[in-house]
Amino acid sequence: MKTRAVVLGCGMVGATMARDLAADAAFEVTVADVREGNLRRLGQNPTIHTRCIDLAEEARVREFVAEFDLVLGAMPSALGFQTLRAVVDAGKRYADISFMSENAFDLSDRAKASGAVAVIDCGVAPGFSNMIAGYEASVLDKTLRADIFVGGLPKARMLPFQYKAPFAPSDVIEEYTRPARLVENGQVITRPALSESEPLDFPAIGTLEAFNTDGLRSLIFTMNIPHMREKTLRYPGHIDLMRAFRETGLFEKEPIDVAGINVRPIDLTARLLFPKWTYQPGEEEFTVLRAYVEGVRGGHSVRIAYDLYDETDRPTGTTSMARTTAFPCTAMARMLASERFHEPGVWAPEQVAARPGLFETVLRELRDRGVRISREESVLPHG
Repeated sequence: MKTRAVVLGCGMVGATMARDLAADAAFEVTVADVREGNLRRLGQNPTIHTRCIDLAEEARVREFVAEFDLVLGAMPSALGFQTLRAVVDAGKRYADISFMSENAFDLSDRAKASGAVAVIDCGVAPGFSNMIAGYEASVLDKTLRADIFVGGLPKARMLPFQYKAPFAPSDVIEEYTRPARLVENGQVITRPALSESEPLDFPAIGTLEAFNTDGLRSLIFTMNIPHMREKTLRYPGHIDLMRAFRETGLFEKEPIDVAGINVRPIDLTARLLFPKWTYQPGEEEFTVLRAYVEGVRGGHSVRIAYDLYDETDRPTGTTSMARTTAFPCTAMARMLASERFHEPGVWAPEQVAARPGLFETVLRELRDRGVRISREESVLPHG
């Protein structure tokens, strides 16, 4: 009997999730979205059912998902937490990539009571990056450091912005303004976004510039690693421009008077930057992730380095950001469907990856779909 799966949200990532699951004969796939235009992006795919439904109402989501065995979330950040709560209350298995500013773990007891199994932040970063940290920490005798660098960029580098965005403008600007939480010497500290820039070299790309962003999320609370940070990658020069925008006040949320009209600078900035930052048909992009985990194994200090690289899939036009975000989530969904992970509660990807065999499954599924991932381990010199 097929697993009845529903994908909530049919943006680029949700559509990619649906196609990936629908290619698996074990699933009967439905996609739900309030926007008919989004549902049309799936084309005439006889293996995918569509439902035009308003997912902004929590009670309606709870009622809607009741008919399904498995739920995948690809919702806007404003609806992420309430959607999680609705699915938890329905007692469903849930793999989710929706960003939420609220603490998802606050719903864990609620999930245990309903029997729901929910894994949040199942994208590329957060998501696969968390899995790397969780898995490597589980096989090291002691873990001392985790550094994560990630970015999505256009292949064609064009001034003045040298950037285009595969997701909502508000989420991009939020990365440039929200203070970044890091862990140093076992203590959570904050640094300004866009701070502490440093160059990193990538063989297939060249030199990129990394800067602090608030991307550690659940790792801060779930991992006992004394030093952790995440940085976003951009082409050199983009950071200085964004700092200038921020210092000018273009990212401020408090309204200002402009010729007698109250305007929030961030709204005007977003309106002007997009569609300049919007990918046009045929434009190609790539996603790159580098993660280092350092620790001790068998009395030796070791460093494990992961490199992930993916490009726009030319035959389908699917962006690398959609692919690398969707595929960790669909891999997690398959493990939930088969009950390889079945413990009720709200879980982070790093907690799942620490269970034997589960991280290896996600890694294999990503590679099977053409995402390039390498792992290298080296022994560090003493001192």
